Amino acid sequence: MKIGFIGAGIVAQSIAKHTLSVGHEVVLSNSREPESLASVIAELGSGAAAGTAKEAAEQDLVVLATKWWHVQAALFSVSDWKGRILVDTTNRVASYQPLMLGDISGRTSSEIVADLAPGARVVKAFNTVPMSWISDFSPAKRKTAFFVSGDDADAKKRVTDLIEQIGFYSLDLGSLAVGGRLQQTGGPLVGVNLTFNERFVLPTID
Repeated sequence: MKIGFIGAGIVAQSIAKHTLSVGHEVVLSNSREPESLASVIAELGSGAAAGTAKEAAEQDLVVLATKWWHVQAALFSVSDWKGRILVDTTNRVASYQPLMLGDISGRTSSEIVADLAPGARVVKAFNTVPMSWISDFSPAKRKTAFFVSGDDADAKKRVTDLIEQIGFYSLDLGSLAVGGRLQQTGGPLVGVNLTFNERFVLPTID
């Protein structure tokens, strides 16, 4: 699968590294020219390329990985979102230093993302844990749980399948309106560190 990233910071790079490790290809973009990402692409290695936001949006799955105040400009840089799977990793904050929440009343942040990308099949994921928690890219990494919300069942399955393919665990919270509120900034699931362990079954004794 080819995965496009709108945004090329730590979130995009971390997710890209995990997806590259299982054979996917990635296209990263930022608000500047693709050439500005040369060092990032070189570090990511084989399977990684730089492109424009439009080129990133043409991939099989698109990851929105910008700061909240850049979301509108990033989404408006793509003219047609119809039918595209758009993974929203953003958090609605007005500022990081100091941390200031945006308005979290009314529609959820991912519903706003869907409004700004008409026709996109938006899935909320990868936003509740800091990337330092998933900085182990080895096969032996901890199986961190990621919450997933969305209104399109097929798009949500594509994202949950990817999460589990790259070695993590997915927990479906339902719709963008319900689940999205639980996992958006200010919700009760942000910063919750859950790790999945295989269930141990005691052997039976005859």
